[in-house]
Amino acid sequence: MIKNYFKIAWRNLIKNKASSFINIGGLAVGMAVAMLIGLWIWDELSFDKYHQNYDRVAIAMQHETFDGTINTSAVISLPLDAELRKSYGNDFKHIALSSWTEKHVFNVGDKNISYSGNFMGSEAPEIFSLKMISGTRDGIKDRSSMMISQSVAKALFGNTDPMNKVIKLDNKDVFKVSGVYEDMPNNTTLHDVAFIGPWEYYINSPGNERSLTDWGNNSLFLYVQLADNADMAKVSAKIKDIKLSKMSKEDIKFNPIIFLQPMSKWHLYSEFKNGVNTGGAIQYVWLFGIIGTFVLLLACINFMNLSTARSEKRAKEVGIRKAVGSVRGQLIKQFFCESFLVAALAFVFSLLLAWVAMPWFNSVANKQMTILWDNPLFWTAGIGFTLFTGLIAGSYPALYLSSFNPVKVLKGTFKAGRFAAIPRKVLVVVQFTVSVVLIIGTIIVFKQIQFAKNRPVGYSRDGLVNIQVTNDDLHKHFEALRADLLKSGAIAEMAESTSSTTGVNNDRGDISWKGKDPSASSYFGYIGVTTEYGKTVGWQFKDGRDFSRKFVSDSLGIVVNEAAVKFMGLKNPVGEVVRIGKRDLTIVGVVKDMVMESPYDPVKQTIFHISRGSSDDVLIKVNPNVSAHEALGKIEAACKTYSPSVPFTYHFADDQYAKKFATEERIGKLASSFAGLAIFISCLGLFGMASFMAEQRIKEIGVRKVLGASVFGLWRLMSRDFVVLVIISLLIATPVAYYFMQGWLQNYTYRAELSWWVFAVTAASAIIITLLMVSYQSIKAALANPVKSLKSE
Repeated sequence: MIKNYFKIAWRNLIKNKASSFINIGGLAVGMAVAMLIGLWIWDELSFDKYHQNYDRVAIAMQHETFDGTINTSAVISLPLDAELRKSYGNDFKHIALSSWTEKHVFNVGDKNISYSGNFMGSEAPEIFSLKMISGTRDGIKDRSSMMISQSVAKALFGNTDPMNKVIKLDNKDVFKVSGVYEDMPNNTTLHDVAFIGPWEYYINSPGNERSLTDWGNNSLFLYVQLADNADMAKVSAKIKDIKLSKMSKEDIKFNPIIFLQPMSKWHLYSEFKNGVNTGGAIQYVWLFGIIGTFVLLLACINFMNLSTARSEKRAKEVGIRKAVGSVRGQLIKQFFCESFLVAALAFVFSLLLAWVAMPWFNSVANKQMTILWDNPLFWTAGIGFTLFTGLIAGSYPALYLSSFNPVKVLKGTFKAGRFAAIPRKVLVVVQFTVSVVLIIGTIIVFKQIQFAKNRPVGYSRDGLVNIQVTNDDLHKHFEALRADLLKSGAIAEMAESTSSTTGVNNDRGDISWKGKDPSASSYFGYIGVTTEYGKTVGWQFKDGRDFSRKFVSDSLGIVVNEAAVKFMGLKNPVGEVVRIGKRDLTIVGVVKDMVMESPYDPVKQTIFHISRGSSDDVLIKVNPNVSAHEALGKIEAACKTYSPSVPFTYHFADDQYAKKFATEERIGKLASSFAGLAIFISCLGLFGMASFMAEQRIKEIGVRKVLGASVFGLWRLMSRDFVVLVIISLLIATPVAYYFMQGWLQNYTYRAELSWWVFAVTAASAIIITLLMVSYQSIKAALANPVKSLKSE
């Protein structure tokens, strides 16, 4: 019997090819979107769960108060490590300090390759439960040893055993490979860590001496693994005042509060505002979860709408079946079988669509996901949803049509109730409301991105090249390198800096000036540069002058930005003396604010000073009269002359700046894609409904044509109902979209305004799309020969 039910269901699908395609296609697209979003959410929620001690690992963070605002940071001072071990050792199983993740050059034979990595305490491999391919987790207890990832081992040593092989770091110090660990997956915080070096080497390197006992120098990271019987919240509360009794009177005004941030919150809850954890990537998990649910809902609405609409045409079939002996239970099973068959076919096609779309989705989402073919939860969710969809969509025809009186149906006196179409109209309104909200949201996301991109940055990015320094070679030969490149004509100017133009690497709080409140705490960006920095980046001066080699006194001079002048409250800043640490420095110039950090936030008050020490970056302004290709060739040759062991790597400043918009652009691309698919699904349903309505009213249209109705009049008659439904959708969607997008924009200090044209364009587009979808069926019906539609009368 069940076999016959499915055979009849298959015949009905073949008979009504157009409606079957719309039903299966729309539902498959909706399921595929939900599947991709579900996999993305799964990947986000499983972030860092690769580590076995996921629920026991934390990073030490701190709140500090500057000028009345609480700033939260993950960098801490080095003495905290020893103090935690001494005073709270029973609460921790492992503690490990870590440097920043930085690039270093590995020299092995004739290979010179750059890799990113950290120098960490010897307990770090245990904290992160590294999966060892060779060696043990004790591999960095020796200061001349190093652990490398499996991919680095393959690149450097091929198929030979890398254990005990020698690596020269930055063409200076030699390390022995003491362990090879499995590459950490993309959805881990440390996925970029290609090597782990010994902490003893790092902390005894030149320049780190001040860190050993300085509680006010926050420049390192501290990871911990709690003891088995310790509670994260209680331990965090216990250590919160650990720094207060150790700091100087000058630094204690910052009111540092130490706390533990669990690994489970590193990725999804990384944002803090004024000392409060306000969320982070979790907002996008919710956003796309809602989008996926609604897109799937749209597909289900299509399925239910067309299923119920088509089922009313089968009233006579039900009457005949009942007349020849079918009982209601059999009819219910028949309709449910048809519904389950459509849902099952849609699920199969959705798997195919998701598999085909996965490479594109990974590229846009910056993920490395695959369909979880071997995950029972994935199949349980997919099959469960398929059954649920089939049950809901098939419930109306199964329960309602099976109750028809066969006598009325076969006499032709049965008609659907006057309110039978209302549920379908409501569902159409819901469909377009969701689609319109998604479209408005997508437009506003891109509008905000463009608004921030158009923000004046205070310097020129055109032809500006950044070379990240990995050793002292370029610094030692900087003057010779600069002279060679200027002589070659490849560059207009070049300079050294402790920060790139797209970041501020150093801050200082020991700064005072005339009129400063002694009890006030403040933090300034503090960037060391060489004399030609301003000419290289194209500073825009508001007052004073640039650094110059003509003035020997500039070694005690500083250039400040507008934000610094405003913060210090200086009316005539040039010539004012600012005390930084134990030195008195004089302001020689004021420049327009340079947008070096987030383009959505206010510019930080920043001080630029002449630095004679080693730098982190070399900035080069390419000669505009020389092609970039030719200039880069000459720059590479010159760099190789003075630093032959370091690979020549560079970044254009405009490319680095563009990366600041990566998250918002990624969200915008995904949202626009899903909004487009939502509209596509809605249009499929609209097309199917228009087709059904035209077929249902074919005799009415024939009569109207015989009585003199024009094609335009019939088109208007057929289109009016659908346009009214879309207008109702717009009236609901507009305030909803305004409310949510206004709230989203509040996350940005520097933000775009909600313009009326966004809503107007969306409304006009929705109405035009509706008319295009409906017009084909309306005009086709209006042009039909009335003789054919009325000949049975």
